[in-house]
Amino acid sequence: MTARELARHLNMSVPWVYREAARVGLTAYKFGTGRNAKMQFRVSEVQRWIDQQSVPLN
Repeated sequence: MTARELARHLNMSVPWVYREAARVGLTAYKFGTGRNAKMQFRVSEVQRWIDQQSVPLN
């Protein structure tokens, strides 16, 4: 999942993904070097992170 796809999936901005993903516990995998580097996220890890953010309604 790209940074743009993650931002859309979380209903956040792309700059938020670049700035906050590591801080909140989302692991990014970097492909390439320099200006052409791309951040990718594993869908399974994103889903696990989302599940951990759930708050019980009781």
